[in-house]
Amino acid sequence: MPHDACSSAPDQPARTPFDDIRALLVDLPGPDEAAIAATARRESQLIKPPGSLGRLEDITSWLAAWTGKSPPQVTRPIIAIFASDHGVATRGVSAYPQEVTRQMIDAMAAGGAAISVLAQQAGAGLKVYDLAVGKPTPDITTADAMSEQECVATMAYGMEVLAEGTDLLVLGEVGIGNTSVAAALALGLFGGNPAQWTGPGTGLEGRALAAKQDVVAQAVQRLDGQTDDALSVLARVGGREFAAIAGAILAARLQRIPVVLDGYMVCVAAAVLHRINPRALDHCLVGHVSKEPGHRLLLDLLGKKPVLDLGMALGEGTGAALAVQIIKSAVACHSGMATFAEAGVAGPS
Repeated sequence: MPHDACSSAPDQPARTPFDDIRALLVDLPGPDEAAIAATARRESQLIKPPGSLGRLEDITSWLAAWTGKSPPQVTRPIIAIFASDHGVATRGVSAYPQEVTRQMIDAMAAGGAAISVLAQQAGAGLKVYDLAVGKPTPDITTADAMSEQECVATMAYGMEVLAEGTDLLVLGEVGIGNTSVAAALALGLFGGNPAQWTGPGTGLEGRALAAKQDVVAQAVQRLDGQTDDALSVLARVGGREFAAIAGAILAARLQRIPVVLDGYMVCVAAAVLHRINPRALDHCLVGHVSKEPGHRLLLDLLGKKPVLDLGMALGEGTGAALAVQIIKSAVACHSGMATFAEAGVAGPS
């Protein structure tokens, strides 16, 4: 018997707010191979033994790959700091009160924060994005941090960081309680145990640190094992700055803009994208490894080698800002050094 032409089609799964994000992550633009090749040719002609500048040469090639320029340049670096408050801060997971988030934003605006000084020294613009500071997300041990709609909207907000134009995006964060959120998000994404991912943050130790680990465990237990969907984990136990940072990283990839990641919190936000597409962070350089124990473990899982290891744990984008100066030095050497022919120096025999 023929089907009725008016019969309804089989039910299709309802689209979710995350579907558009997942679609963007499926077919990401790759590096500029021509720029990589041109940079390698020039590198081989510079008056030095091959590979003698070590990591600086790798950085130059990475920058060329994602700017599409050879020799590469850094003329408009932007440091973007995303700030948010977290309900879990009321659980005693920080040595500082929650109002410090607002106070630090004010200090950045006044030029008195560490990142303010380092941004100026690096010749980078500094922009601070207030993600409803003063209105914390719910306590993630008892409720989801965001709905799917709220999470996607915050990711979209993060994508707007590129609107003013930049050739190097440097990402940082500020938010009392967000090391606990980072630990919960990392535990939800990669498993393990809370102690692996939960560090001292602003200086907790002993019983206070053990209590913080318990809070992280409670947050992830609430997921009830539903951790396969990285975006859902982000919405449920993450925070606004984590969503915005993930959005900014994705937007930068779509526009082939290189990104420098700061510490533990920024890298956990990046890990959400990595869980969906392991190539999603190819355009990202990790500025430093912090003394938060979970950060080193996370970088191993992401396959990322930090530029610096200075025992820092301040956040604010400070470690990444220092790495900008290394990146600029790499560019200066590659662009400014003479070739064997220009200098009249005999090349390798």
